[in-house]
Amino acid sequence: FFCSALERNMALSRFAAVVSSRGLAATRALSTSSSASAPRDLTNVVVCGSGLMGSGIVQVVAASGRATTMVDINEDVLGKAFDRIRKSLDRVAKKQDNPATYVDETMANITTSTDPAAASANADLVIEAIPEQLSWKHDLFKQIDTAAPEDTILVSNTSSIKIADIAEPVKHREPNFGGLHFFNPVPVMKLVEVVRLDGTSQETFDALFQFVKNIGKVPIGCKDTPGFVVNRLLVPYLMEAARLAERGDASVEDIDLAMKLGAGHPMGPFELLDYVGLDTTHFVSQHWSSKYPDVELFQPVQSIGEKVEAGDLGMKTGKGYYDYSKK
Repeated sequence: FFCSALERNMALSRFAAVVSSRGLAATRALSTSSSASAPRDLTNVVVCGSGLMGSGIVQVVAASGRATTMVDINEDVLGKAFDRIRKSLDRVAKKQDNPATYVDETMANITTSTDPAAASANADLVIEAIPEQLSWKHDLFKQIDTAAPEDTILVSNTSSIKIADIAEPVKHREPNFGGLHFFNPVPVMKLVEVVRLDGTSQETFDALFQFVKNIGKVPIGCKDTPGFVVNRLLVPYLMEAARLAERGDASVEDIDLAMKLGAGHPMGPFELLDYVGLDTTHFVSQHWSSKYPDVELFQPVQSIGEKVEAGDLGMKTGKGYYDYSKK
């Protein structure tokens, strides 16, 4: 960190050359397909939940040419999500090979339903993308279990709850259960974390890994640990930044500036907290601390909790660590 940028880049290049031949196979062991046969193609997809994450997932799956059913609680909610997807497609259509027909062709792949069981009756893959309430997820998968074929793959898009806990009511389906963690905004962010339980079959993992590639995203494999990879690193970093400001060690503005100019981050931690939503980070820390009370990094931060109680959740409410009402 104290050498010049040129020296650091040269050192990194030498390091990469040394490990590339030996380390690549080992580091990809978790995330690459090991089946002798080609992974199963998942062409009939159901997405339960039509919020920002759910509708984003629907958009990218439908754009890949797959039959996609979007499920939510009523037609009004689904209609708003349908309009949101069309507007999003309109913005990216000009970058496509077929801009004149891209939007209509993608929208034609999307159907809607208010019945998760009926929608899952012929599904190859069901993706749950509803709010982070464990009881709601349990109820949903119980409904899906009544109608989905035995070989239907079930996944959650949760960012904070253990996949094993979500799968508990349908434990008999564990070989075909896993996680697909997309990132917001889904149409833009390339990464998807493919999460496997102890009981997830290799065939299921391979099919999910290939599915992510087929819809134009980049998969990485990981085990069912708190926060998977990205959030396991990101959430403690955000909370530690808040603790730093709480102690008066540096101001919110200076901490953000430090991480942008000193670490090359595109956003400072408080800008990111406001963008993600303080309630989201607070919920994650509460859930993790209840499951792992002895892990200090997982403990909720007082200042974040106070802002959540006051309704200052970040950009979506116009105020968080920064005031967006005048912007």
